[in-house]
Amino acid sequence: MKKLLKIMLLVAVFAACFSGCGKKEPVINNDVQGVVTMDFTKNTNGYYRISAEAAHEMMVSESGYIILDVREQWEYNEAHIPDAVLLPVTQIIEKAGETLPDKDQKIFVYCRSGNRSLNASADLAALGYTNVWEFGGIIDWPYDTITENE
Repeated sequence: MKKLLKIMLLVAVFAACFSGCGKKEPVINNDVQGVVTMDFTKNTNGYYRISAEAAHEMMVSESGYIILDVREQWEYNEAHIPDAVLLPVTQIIEKAGETLPDKDQKIFVYCRSGNRSLNASADLAALGYTNVWEFGGIIDWPYDTITENE
């Protein structure tokens, strides 16, 4: 019986420790006036992770943000989100200051599949950017994209 209790306690502690890890999703709340708002929490790397749908909703309802594409030039030329600024992930450390001068401006970050955008978002947060929102890859973006003529 004691062994079973110890195992149950160990499982409970393990579950409690790891239940807060991983991707943070928005929590939808209805405020007093009945308006739906989204509360977000930064992950341990100092940036927000959201879905493409949540990013799009924020882009439609807000202004003054930057959409940052962290892929390579040829990928950007094939298709990118309208008004996106290109800054390849390999250049974030050395060129973020000139491309993104306001460290408090909201920055939506994406790549092709979500891997490079995670790295770029972590780099931006480490550089002191306070309002970074990573939303994965363009392959999951169900909205309009544009192509650059070469």
